[in-house]
Amino acid sequence: KKIRECFVAQDGYKLISADYSQIELRLVAHVANVEALKEAFRLGEDIHAATASKVFNVPLEEMTSDIRRKAKAINFGIIYGISAFGLAAQLGSSRSEAKELIDEYFIKFPEIKTYMDDTIKLASENGYVLTPFGRKCYVTGINDKNPNVKNFASRAAINAPIQGGAADIIKKAMILVDKELRKYDEKDARMLLQVHDELIFEVKEELAEALSLKVK
Repeated sequence: KKIRECFVAQDGYKLISADYSQIELRLVAHVANVEALKEAFRLGEDIHAATASKVFNVPLEEMTSDIRRKAKAINFGIIYGISAFGLAAQLGSSRSEAKELIDEYFIKFPEIKTYMDDTIKLASENGYVLTPFGRKCYVTGINDKNPNVKNFASRAAINAPIQGGAADIIKKAMILVDKELRKYDEKDARMLLQVHDELIFEVKEELAEALSLKVK
């Protein structure tokens, strides 16, 4: 946040920042067809609190920030194929406790485990995985005899459809937004940056409110 404060719009202009809310977890819910996560998103629930409620068997109204923090670490860690060792380091817990949390997560969200296993199998057989848009992401080392190389490739295979899908979506968004921006003079509104799932625009102050709504 402090680094962002270093960047300012020129006089008479405003910066608009637009990013996707939880794009990777939404993609996990979609590609793994996790009905519980889909429902949480449909209802507009805090996705980390909703996950924590299921994994730790705690009602949403009794949720604590510490329990939510653990669920958030698992949610994002799972996307990157996190190990019990890696999760333990993040949570400051024992490896056995971290393993129990991961096991419980897969019990509550078995579709994610199925997705992971199926994706690794696909990568092993074909040497690539697919994003939801059908773009191929090649995975080298998936059948390597060195277990470290193979494990790294397996994590990459699990992650590629998620991050690759997010990249596809933001590119599509940039094309659609660019069509909208062409209605304006380039001096009045322009797309400055794309940072992962976020787009930054510099627009004249009087256009900022209306253009924010259109970008959204």
